[in-house]
Amino acid sequence: MPRTSLSHLECSVANTVAMVNDPWTVLIFRDAFQGIRRFDQFVESLGIARNTLTNRLERLVANGLMEAVPYQDRPVRHEYVLTERGKDLMDVLMTLWSYGERWNPPSDPGHQRAIHLDCGEEADAVAHCGHCGERLTRKNVRIVPPNPVAERSLAESSATQPA
Repeated sequence: MPRTSLSHLECSVANTVAMVNDPWTVLIFRDAFQGIRRFDQFVESLGIARNTLTNRLERLVANGLMEAVPYQDRPVRHEYVLTERGKDLMDVLMTLWSYGERWNPPSDPGHQRAIHLDCGEEADAVAHCGHCGERLTRKNVRIVPPNPVAERSLAESSATQPA
């Protein structure tokens, strides 16, 4: 399946989504963060078709998010190891995990949970400013320069509001 290029958007979110924009890729990361590295382990854990997994792993390696490291010569077999670039997606995965626990938790009460090892409690990922440490919310973050379409929409809605 050919991928739609998002490069014309000149956006960090679009660039990242272009690399990890399907459920299988996100689930491959989930499993990789739990220590799964071998092709057959991913197949067993995910129930993913082998050709689909091959495609996703090749794309992750090509994008520098995973590295294929040979562990057997005959036949050649690889482990798929997260690179530093791939490891940096842990924050994104934890945010998705926390969102899912809040808004779409599994019905099985024994489902996997993310536990923060320092305090022993279930992790609830939140974004914080890397400079001051304050929590980032919809109300205290602004994207600059503003998206021209959003800026125009805000201006139009302000013009129709009574004074």
